[in-house]
This record gives sequence, structure tokens and C-alpha cells, in this order.
Amino acid sequence: MGRWMKPEVVPLLIPMVVVAGLCSFSLGRNLLSNPNVRVSKARRLNAVDDHAEEGERYADHAFRKFLRTRPPEIFPAINRFFSEDK
Repeated sequence: MGRWMKPEVVPLLIPMVVVAGLCSFSLGRNLLSNPNVRVSKARRLNAVDDHAEEGERYADHAFRKFLRTRPPEIFPAINRFFSEDK
């Protein structure tokens, strides 16, 4: 690891890296694809924009479409195991 990092730091470092990655992903997604965020000067000139279809695309992303096909359970195998009549 190096002289500057103690082994006790690794359990703290892993969650912090994961959280920083999630924050970076969220910030990047909002900056690049959120219809309400206007970074370019041309888009900022319009005071009121109608972004109905763009907002639908933003809210109905691929992960949400994937979750619609899944059962609304966290551990379906464990739920089935404990709910079977014996």
C-alpha cells in the first residue's frame, strides 16, 4: 500500500470512494441530460421551455424500465422459502 496509508484506513476508504462515485454519476447525469439544467448560453436565453418529451425521456431512463420487469421484492428467493406452506 505505501508508507502513507495505514491498513485501518481501507474500510473507511472503500465506502467513501463508492459515495464519491455515486455523487459524480448523479452530478454528471443531471448536467448532461436534465432538461431543467441549462449550461449553454443559447438554452439559457429561453426563459420558459416546454420540455415534455425530453422530461419523459429523462424520468423514464433505462434502469427504471429494467426495474418495471422485476418483481417488487428485495430477496424473492428468501421470501418464497419462508412463505411456502409446509
